[in-house]
Amino acid sequence: MNLTKTRNTTKYLAIKELSDENKTYSISALCEFAGIARSAYYKWLDHVNSDNDNLNERIADTITKIHDEHPDMGYRRIRDTLAHDYKIAVNDKRVLRICRKKKIQSYIKHRYNCCTKPASDPAYVADNILNREFKSDMINQKWITDV
Repeated sequence: MNLTKTRNTTKYLAIKELSDENKTYSISALCEFAGIARSAYYKWLDHVNSDNDNLNERIADTITKIHDEHPDMGYRRIRDTLAHDYKIAVNDKRVLRICRKKKIQSYIKHRYNCCTKPASDPAYVADNILNREFKSDMINQKWITDV
């Protein structure tokens, strides 16, 4: 997975592979067929990763390692782990961007009890005193609530 901001990386790689396989294909014709400029292809071909790109790759490797160990961690907890355990001071937006490019998501832990289902073994069951007789003769005789 490439973390750089290059848009047409797949097209550039296809042109490079086709030109390496078969020398009869011209770079100009392949670039025209792919719909990109020949100068853009050569600029991509001669590109050297910057220090920032190398740091992003290092952070991405560490994030992948953290995610493999703890798949329930989100990007905020991953950033905290990077700062605390690996001494990498990084912004959470950068971690979020790298996680999105690497398609790293936390697995959500679900609670197994639900408020709409009755409990299988309730601790206390109230007695049904009213038996659906909600009308009374006097005020403040019957107080009810819906829980």
